[in-house]
Amino acid sequence: MLSVTSAQLDAWLAAFMFPLARLLGLFATAPIFGNRGAPAQVRLGIGLGISLALLPALPPMPEVPPGSGIGLLIMIQQMFIGIAIGFVVRLVFAAVDMAGALIGMQMGLSFAIFFDPDAGGQTAVLSDFLTLVATLLFLALDGHLLLIHVLVSSFEWLPVGVEPLRAEGWGTIARMGASIFSAGLLLSLPVVAMLLVANIAMGILTRAAPQLNLFAIGFPITLAAGFLGVALVMASFAPVVQSMFEHSLDNIARMLTALAPLPR
Repeated sequence: MLSVTSAQLDAWLAAFMFPLARLLGLFATAPIFGNRGAPAQVRLGIGLGISLALLPALPPMPEVPPGSGIGLLIMIQQMFIGIAIGFVVRLVFAAVDMAGALIGMQMGLSFAIFFDPDAGGQTAVLSDFLTLVATLLFLALDGHLLLIHVLVSSFEWLPVGVEPLRAEGWGTIARMGASIFSAGLLLSLPVVAMLLVANIAMGILTRAAPQLNLFAIGFPITLAAGFLGVALVMASFAPVVQSMFEHSLDNIARMLTALAPLPR
C-alpha cells in the first residue's frame, strides 16, 4: 500500500504551487496570455498545463508548507514577480498604443474611438490597429514562447525563497514605465512631423489664397496625409517593434537581478 507523509505532500504542493503562482501572475499582465477575450477558466487550464510541463526543468523549491503563513507570503511574492515580468513586456504595447493615440489626434481621428474589452476602456481606432499589428509581430517572432522561456530562466535569476525582495527592483520597474512616453513619441514622430508639414503648407496656402475654405479642405488633406504617413511608416515598423521586444526581454533579466536579495 502506498503511503504518503504530510512532509512529502507539502513538498509536492510547494513544487507545484510556487511556480504556478508566478506563472498565473505572468498570465494576468502579459500580452496574448492576459487577453480578456479568453475565458478565465481557459487561461487557468493553460497555466496548470504549462506548470506541470515545466516542473522537471525547475530548480528545487524551499521546503515550506504552502498552507502556512510563510508559504502564503511566498506565493504572493511569486505572483508579484510574475506580474512584474508581464508588465515589462506590456510596456511595449502601451508605447505602441500611445503612438497610435498621438497620430490619431494629429490626424483629427481623436473622435474615432470604441470600447476595447482587452484594455477595459475606450481606445482610438488607430491605436487598436497598431496594437493589432504589434500583436501579430509578437506571435510571428515567437514572443509567447520566448516569454515562457524567460519565465523558466527567472527561477535561476531569482529563485523562490523566503527572503524579501529588494526595493531597488521595483524602482527599476518604475523607471521602465517612464519609457512609455519617450518610446511612444519616437514611434509617432515621423507621421506627426509629416502632418506638421502638411498643416504648415495649408496655413501658407490660406494666406496666399484667403478665398479658400480651410475648414472644407483642411480635414481631408490632413486625413489623407496621416494615412499616407502611416502606410510609409509600416515598412520600418516591424524592425523597430522587434528591437523593443528584445530590449524588454533584456529588461526582465535586469529587473529580476535587481529584485534578487543580496547574498548573505
